[in-house]
Amino acid sequence: MNPLLVRFDNPFDTAPFDKIESLHFLPAIKEAIKLAKEDIEKIKKNPIPTFSNTIEALDQSGKLLGRITSIFFNLNSAETNDEIQKLAREISPLLTAHSNDILLDQDLFQRISRVFEQKDKLNLNPEETTLLEKTYKSFARNGAKLSPDQASKLRKIDQELAQASLKFGENVLAETNKFIHFEDEKSAIEGLPEGVQEAAAQLAEEKGQAGKWAFSLDYPSYIPAMTYAKNRELRKTLFMASSTKCAKGDELDNQEVIKEILKLRFERATLLGYKSHSDFILEERMAKSPTQVMEFLESLLEKAKPKAIQEIKELEEFAKKIDGIEKIEKWDFAYYSELLKKEKYALDDELLRPYFQLEKVINGVFQTAEKLFGITFSPDTNIPTYHKDVTAYEVKDRDGKHLAVFYADFFPRAGKRNGAWMTSYKGQSGIERPHVSIVCNFTKPTKSKPSLLTFNEVTTLFHEFGHALHGLLADGTYESLSGTSVFWDFVELPSQIFENWCYEKECLDLFASHFQTGEKIPEELIEKIKKASNFQQGYQTLRQLSLALLDMAYHSQDPKSITSIFDFEKDIMKRTDLLPKVSGTLMSTSFSHIFQGGYASGYYSYKWAEVLDADAFELFQEKGVFDAETAKSFQEHILSAGGREHPEVLYKRFRGRAPKQDALLKRSGLVSENLN
Repeated sequence: MNPLLVRFDNPFDTAPFDKIESLHFLPAIKEAIKLAKEDIEKIKKNPIPTFSNTIEALDQSGKLLGRITSIFFNLNSAETNDEIQKLAREISPLLTAHSNDILLDQDLFQRISRVFEQKDKLNLNPEETTLLEKTYKSFARNGAKLSPDQASKLRKIDQELAQASLKFGENVLAETNKFIHFEDEKSAIEGLPEGVQEAAAQLAEEKGQAGKWAFSLDYPSYIPAMTYAKNRELRKTLFMASSTKCAKGDELDNQEVIKEILKLRFERATLLGYKSHSDFILEERMAKSPTQVMEFLESLLEKAKPKAIQEIKELEEFAKKIDGIEKIEKWDFAYYSELLKKEKYALDDELLRPYFQLEKVINGVFQTAEKLFGITFSPDTNIPTYHKDVTAYEVKDRDGKHLAVFYADFFPRAGKRNGAWMTSYKGQSGIERPHVSIVCNFTKPTKSKPSLLTFNEVTTLFHEFGHALHGLLADGTYESLSGTSVFWDFVELPSQIFENWCYEKECLDLFASHFQTGEKIPEELIEKIKKASNFQQGYQTLRQLSLALLDMAYHSQDPKSITSIFDFEKDIMKRTDLLPKVSGTLMSTSFSHIFQGGYASGYYSYKWAEVLDADAFELFQEKGVFDAETAKSFQEHILSAGGREHPEVLYKRFRGRAPKQDALLKRSGLVSENLN
């Protein structure tokens, strides 16, 4: 019996990870597609299309397929192997074809259109109106109005796009896993904190090189080495490995894959009547158009660049003063930045790390959510997980009723892509409660120390947990409008606002205590964290803007003029690149956000949402960071509301007005505090 095709006989209907094998996925997905097609045929057989029998029924259709594919593709990101990757290449075309079968079904679209034409007479509530409009637009924007020949062309493009995106991600993961660098002498790892040295020795031992120190491109190995290693050659070696990822002209090179993705996206957009992929994407975003995105990015660039130039000059003078470095290279930046931060603020990550034991930070995140929204988390070992490092929790609301299931997966491994993300195994709709997961790549425990996080890792955990809250507290009627199913440039608001609590004493006091002594984090350290919070914010802002500008440059034009990915990236980045270009390096070939994830023409949304989060958190600061009324309003109008109404409407309901840039500019130190 295929465990994916029978009732999930686990607590809260959770995925049967303990019973699923790779061989179950393909037959289960084929059967679920068949059942989903039957759902669509039932909809089409109703003689008179209504909102209920067409629009609502369509939202309810294919539920089993949605669950199975969520499980499969989440595993392909967090616990993949050769077999799953091979299956993904076979399954993706089936799903693309099925999606096109629905979106290009003329009979179905005619029914939807008839309901849509009656929308002003149907007496729908705001959520129902949004569902109707979103359904109609989804069909109209994805080929329902095309001729049969054009529809056939669209199907071919979508199949090829799905495969190219998979190929991009597989290459990045393979290149990341392939690299390992060993050091033989203790002197070569001078400057690295004791815990990092121990982790490097442990990695070398795992790789069969006991007595040496090993470094990989996984973040917990790469970032500390770049930040603390005195050995400039070690830093350069790691930087070059990371910055030439999938750009070496071998079988894992992504340059031609990028060209193929860009070509297909542009062809798809023009086939659907849009000027570019960006025009297609941004029609359904808060920003609305490439012009508005570029105006937004340029306005921030104008404010950030002068400050970034000053910061680089200060860093160059500092490096020259302490080490006689005449020219800072890109592999020097993090190292000298950390030393400068330590000199200016008497603060570094290693000073803070003992106060951020992972288990305590997790409890702190849970307590913060409880104080704000009344929810509680209890580990439940009866819920199956897909790896021994994953913990499952039952989440309850303030009345003690079941609210959701939450999975937490924190450590790097070979089958897991780099980075951090939130995802869902089951969406929320009506009384159906969600199953939500966050996946990170944090520093692993060593033989002598528990997992101790950097402050940056703490903010990452809070960030992803903010996304999780958006899913956990979802309270919508329709799954397609629930939780994180919102405009892409709005989805980062819950995650980015939650980072702000990491800088507040009231929050830090909940969890930041020394892992050996139990002593609470001293108040002077909290003050230093706050003072250092906008250290090199000009440069960091410029870095984010450079990626957003590169994304827009790739997607807002006809890509046939892009003959060299190297030359194109260099040309776009020259406005924002304040350090010398390093020959052979290329960021685009591992830019998974836009070529594998969903951020194409959307990378700007991180900065866009920062405007929202700074503006929104200003209200918490005015009322109190744990103010019950403000938290209740944020939950009601933002977290629980999902995409039931336009985000501008929801935000104004919470804030009482439209967002302003002022709070972000002040927080980042890009303007003086004395704004009117």
